[in-house]
Amino acid sequence: AAPLKVGAIYTIGPYLFPHLIPQLHRVAPDMPLYIEENFTHVLAQRLRDGEVDAILIALPFAEPGVVVTPLYDETFEVLMPAGHPLARRKRIAATDLDDENVLMLGEGHCLRDQVLSFCPHIRGGRTGTEVASSSLETIRHMVAAGMGVSVLPQTACASPFYGEEVLVTRPFEKPEPSRRVALAWRASFPRTKAIDVLIAATREAAKLRGQHEVAA
Repeated sequence: AAPLKVGAIYTIGPYLFPHLIPQLHRVAPDMPLYIEENFTHVLAQRLRDGEVDAILIALPFAEPGVVVTPLYDETFEVLMPAGHPLARRKRIAATDLDDENVLMLGEGHCLRDQVLSFCPHIRGGRTGTEVASSSLETIRHMVAAGMGVSVLPQTACASPFYGEEVLVTRPFEKPEPSRRVALAWRASFPRTKAIDVLIAATREAAKLRGQHEVAA
C-alpha cells in the first residue's frame, strides 16, 4: 500500500501513463502511484539516489546495481502534413528524409540520438532543425503549421487535436526502425511484488497501444 515512485522519459510518459495507470488501479488499487518525467540521465541519478523506485527508459541503458527488464518494442513513423509529397507513399525510406526539414528534439533526448542513428544524413544544413522543447507535442504543432516533418515513436503518433486532413503518418520501409522500452530498478529494492505488478501492467498497457511485448 506504500506509494510507488515511477519515472519515465519524456517520449514515453505522456503516451503510456494514460493506459498504465488504469491497469495498475485494477490490479493494485491500494498502491498510490507517484509519477514524473525527465531525461534519461536525470532519472538514472534519481534512481541511484532512491528518489524514484523504477524508471521507464529506452534501451540501451546500463547502470551498476540496477536491474533492467525489456518490456516492449515500438516502431518509428514519419509525421507530416497531409499535403506533403511523401504522404502519397505507403512507406518511407530513411534516405527520403535527407532533403527534408526534419524537426527533432534538442540535445539530451535519447529519441534524437535514435533518429540520427537510422537517419544519419539529416544532420546539418537546412535539415535537422532543433526545437528548444522537451515536448513531442510542440513538434506535432510545428509539423501541422507546415514547418517540416518529424519522426515519432508509434505510440506518440495519434493526436486528439489534428485529424487526417491536417497530419498523417507513414511507416518506414522494412526493416522498420524501432526502439525497445524497458523498466529499470535498483537490485536492492525490496518491493519485488510491486515491481512484478508494474511490469505486468506496463506490458498490458503496451498491448492496448498495439506494441509488441518482448521477453526479459
